[in-house]
Amino acid sequence: MQQTILAIAGKPGLYKLVSRGNNNLIVEALDATHKRMPAFATDRITSLADIAMFTETDDVPLMDVLENLKTLENGKKASINEKKASGDELRAYFTKVLPKKLITWYNILVEAGITDFKEEMSPTEGDNIDDRK
Repeated sequence: MQQTILAIAGKPGLYKLVSRGNNNLIVEALDATHKRMPAFATDRITSLADIAMFTETDDVPLMDVLENLKTLENGKKASINEKKASGDELRAYFTKVLPKKLITWYNILVEAGITDFKEEMSPTEGDNIDDRK
């Protein structure tokens, strides 16, 4: 899952890798639309496995943060509304887990039924998403 769930700069939400073409990837939105579209080498594409949250002491892998959210929320959607919460409310929430876009991404993943944040990767899953032919 970690290598096949993607964030694309300039596009909201998260995407699932569906297939690889000669010069692009076919991705599907994880929102209710499930819209498929091409993503090209010129797009800045990042797999969730390559993202870390910067903290005051060190970098925390996104999968660890999502796992902390899952534990805190018992696998359900986040109990805080990131769009309406005050800065103090968000800071208090993140002292438990860790940043604002993260809650949105977590909710997208839970709604899509994807909650295996710490699964082991097979050798082929460890390949870099940008190693397209």
